[in-house]
Amino acid sequence: MNVLRWWWSLVLTFALLALLRVFVPLPFANEIMIFSIYTVGCNFLLGRVGFISFGQPAYLAVGAYAAAFYFYYFGTNPYVGILIGVVAGIGVSLAVGPLFVRLRSDYFALVNLALAVIIYYFMQKVLVDITHGDNGLWFLTNLSSTPVLDLTRPDEFFVFALLVGFVVWAFYKYLDDTIYGACCLGSKINEDKLKFLGYNNYSIRLVAFVIANTTTALAGAMYAVYLGFVSPEITSPTRAADPVIVTILGGVGTLYGPIVGAIAYTGMKDVLSKVLGNWELVIGFLLVFIMLAGEKGIWGTLEPLLLKAFRRAPAPGAAGESKVGGR
Repeated sequence: MNVLRWWWSLVLTFALLALLRVFVPLPFANEIMIFSIYTVGCNFLLGRVGFISFGQPAYLAVGAYAAAFYFYYFGTNPYVGILIGVVAGIGVSLAVGPLFVRLRSDYFALVNLALAVIIYYFMQKVLVDITHGDNGLWFLTNLSSTPVLDLTRPDEFFVFALLVGFVVWAFYKYLDDTIYGACCLGSKINEDKLKFLGYNNYSIRLVAFVIANTTTALAGAMYAVYLGFVSPEITSPTRAADPVIVTILGGVGTLYGPIVGAIAYTGMKDVLSKVLGNWELVIGFLLVFIMLAGEKGIWGTLEPLLLKAFRRAPAPGAAGESKVGGR
């Protein structure tokens, strides 16, 4: 029963996402899945460790370009490309993490934003002979079909993204339930008390930094496979706030906030952009309202209500038993 209680919310959530595919266009469903994986790392950093990062596009670009270089210059297997993107994310996170995690608050946010700007101009200007600058790397026709799930087919890519998302959320749910997850939260709330208990704040933050940004690089590699194209726009500083916005919109520190936030953000972008030229203005007003209402976000507000409704719902057969008892 304990195992079932642990898994049922994950299974239900991703079953609903699979069902959502029936009612929405396939490109929208694929974008939601990749965007959710992109955001979950930012959500973990902000909600569990207290790091607000405007540099997530940098790590997204690391995963995307690592996969793109493989597809354009070396190989054709989508699975290998995604694996290379993940390894590149781990490498870059380990390279800059020891320096970045020593910073807190605004300094951490700004140094990550600076990294995103640096990578943007490297891909656009400095490495133009390799990256082709703003024209980007086109490699859709280079991708080869794969057995079991053919990632060159959008419908089968959605199944793959759904499975990857399930594994990612199971991993983050597991982290939330471990001592390490509690230490991450302790590092955010009270560093001195955590240090007094004998834990190393620096090591806790560094591991969290690597985990979160590797997840972001995974999303970047998946973008590369799905689109068959990568350009410097993927790490544009103008999109630096997107994962933070989705995190706040869904609910900071909540497990399913990134999914709900990605659905809301992508849905509003697709719908409002057809009606309003400056659709971001609506998002801005919504974020202000969320912050003034208690910073819980959409899922942070709905989750207690849903839990209360499930607890009040009578178990199967309970109504009949009460009637028999009444007689």
